[in-house]
Formats: sequence, structure tokens, C-alpha cells
Amino acid sequence: MSALIKHSEERLMKVLLAPVISEKATMVAEKNEQVVFLVTPDATKPEIKAAVELLFKVQVESVQVANRQGKQKRTGRFTGRRNHTKRAFVCLKPGQEINFTEGA
Repeated sequence: MSALIKHSEERLMKVLLAPVISEKATMVAEKNEQVVFLVTPDATKPEIKAAVELLFKVQVESVQVANRQGKQKRTGRFTGRRNHTKRAFVCLKPGQEINFTEGA
């Protein structure tokens, strides 16, 4: 719980944006016992760890992050770019589990 003291609870509530539910994320979850989240671009690993522990009441072993560049898109002659995103791969301690389908 020492990680909770370092970060304000209000900030931790804003760090995690959404869980990533995709074929790749599901494969990673089954193989490595990790959960993938979309996080704010300025989030740090200790903040992500504290936020997951606070919101889901689980113990986190480690966190890896990946910055994804936004795709270049065109509409007619105008080009634009989608927003860059940051993903967090959260490895849970053995015996821990997050179930997103429970509340549905």
C-alpha cells in the first residue's frame, strides 16, 4: 500500500482509460497471465501499478508499457493522423485474476 501514498487517489482514477479487448490481448492474457490496459500518455509504471491495485484489488507483479504511434489516414486530399496511444501490459501475481465480464 506504500504506492498509494505516493500518488493522489484522484490521479490514479484517471490513469487507466480502458481495458484492451482484442485477439492479441486475449492471447497474451492466457499465455503470460497479463492484462492489457489503455493508459494516459503521461502515466508512469508505478502509477499504473498503484491504479490497478486500487481499482481491482489485486497484486501486481510487474508492468511493461508500449507507446503506439497513430496511423496516418487520408480523406480525399487531406491527410491526418490518429492519436498516439500508450498501452500497459500488467503482469499479475500468481493466483490473481481480473474478470471484465462479471459486471455485464
